[in-house]
Amino acid sequence: MANYLTIEIWNGCDPAVAKATRQFLNQWPPFSAVSRRYPIVQLIQKTIDPAVFAYFATLPAAYSGFFPGASTQISFSTIIRQVGMEPTNRLQRLMLRQFINTIDTQDERDTQFVATLETLIELIWACASKKAARVPLRDTQGRPRELNSMRRLSFCEFCGAYSELSTFAKQEFSWRGTSENDELRLSSRYCNNHRPKLANGEWNPKYRQAKRSLNRFNLELDRCTRQAARRSKRGAAQSGDAIIDDYFFHFFTQQTLTPADQADLRNLARKMVDRNLTDSKKKILALQLSGLNQSEIARVLTTEEKPLSRQAVSKALASISDELRL
Repeated sequence: MANYLTIEIWNGCDPAVAKATRQFLNQWPPFSAVSRRYPIVQLIQKTIDPAVFAYFATLPAAYSGFFPGASTQISFSTIIRQVGMEPTNRLQRLMLRQFINTIDTQDERDTQFVATLETLIELIWACASKKAARVPLRDTQGRPRELNSMRRLSFCEFCGAYSELSTFAKQEFSWRGTSENDELRLSSRYCNNHRPKLANGEWNPKYRQAKRSLNRFNLELDRCTRQAARRSKRGAAQSGDAIIDDYFFHFFTQQTLTPADQADLRNLARKMVDRNLTDSKKKILALQLSGLNQSEIARVLTTEEKPLSRQAVSKALASISDELRL
């Protein structure tokens, strides 16, 4: 059976950790978090622990405070055994955010440190999501359901919510049918809010709207992720327009998001699309923050092909949600 999960190795990750992660991926098909014969933590201990110890031996002692167990020489796999995968993942995200907010200088060493921790966060998430091929998914009452447990457990294609299958696997909601024999159909691509068909069999208008705007959603998500990775750098969003990049730069100085906060970044991108925060409106907000009034903004943004009036700027500003302003 195919395995749809993988692990993203971040650009700039420590070479030894990157090599160990690739070795881990080559060996992990029979392993899972629930397997007794092939426990995935055992594979982490064998392949990842030595590389992590070797990497931290090259860093100043201060960096050990931003990785679970490093300051006390407790191995990565031991921490996972003691507190579990999801708590370890949440803890690592919190520590990474603290590192970025305190001592990160964006130099080569710090950039490598962030990329290495992001890779390890990806690894923990993938391990927590990976299921053994013969272990059935169960509902909240523990009843097995005839579902393919190797389908990818991840986010909805259109937002930061988990897909229906992921939510079910995490036992965050109960399946309610009209009888015990109801067939359970859960999407591994969409959340309940964005599922293609409603319970009455009709097309879901939210799905259709999100489907039409998928390219724009992915564009905004890429920009947000790039800026979150380097919040203090102007132009990190790489939109192709300096004024739009300024919007993302100023917006993310108000945030503490990192690329590991996938759900929050996806929800932010969804919000930008659903609330129609166009590139033109981003430019207006950035120019307004720079001190220009509405008439001056109109002059800056007016082109031969698209003239802009002060009234149009005023109308655009009035339509922007407060939480997306600068």
